[in-house]
Amino acid sequence: MTMKLYCFGESGNAYKAALALELSGLDWEPVKVDFFNGETRSQAYRETVNEMGEAPVLVDGDTRLSQSGVIQMYVSEKSGQFNGESPQDAREVMRWVLWDNHKLSSQAGMTRFLMNFLPKDKRPAEVIAFSQGRLAAAYKVLNTHLTGRDWIVGTGITNADISCCGYLFYPEPFGFDRKDWPEIDRWLSNIEGLDGWKHPYDLMPGSPEDRV
Repeated sequence: MTMKLYCFGESGNAYKAALALELSGLDWEPVKVDFFNGETRSQAYRETVNEMGEAPVLVDGDTRLSQSGVIQMYVSEKSGQFNGESPQDAREVMRWVLWDNHKLSSQAGMTRFLMNFLPKDKRPAEVIAFSQGRLAAAYKVLNTHLTGRDWIVGTGITNADISCCGYLFYPEPFGFDRKDWPEIDRWLSNIEGLDGWKHPYDLMPGSPEDRV
């Protein structure tokens, strides 16, 4: 049975789930969520897709999952991939997924939204500057950790990499430039070189160009 991922191209969290599915080789298809026209806030979406009013959502038969980290975990359970080679690796992978969710993706997602998807006169400069400072600290942690490493945990790609890269391939400005972080840049190139890797706007339906 083909799994369905409710997602949209602009979402870095949806990209984490979609990329895990695509790299795993599991059978899946995207279902576009019209986020910018309010679909996730509708009563119908909350009643039939996700009571939390969020995307991504993975549907696999009777199984329905939300939150990108949980979906990544499920992909690992189904495919046997992306969780490292030992229980110690699995714990380290989870440590980095949680770090990303709290320190990197949460700030990157908000900052990118404020800088690109709000009207220019509604963009809060002080909030953006504060968030970019927090992002710079997160980039430093990740860049330092990747020194001498091809992957965040172990010898191959794991959910730690898939989670932490979620927002870093997007072209819109939010305070990240690959050339400023050489170890992150090298690591992102490793991910881009994987069979099956796709840019978020190629992997999922929806992009800013659709709304121009």
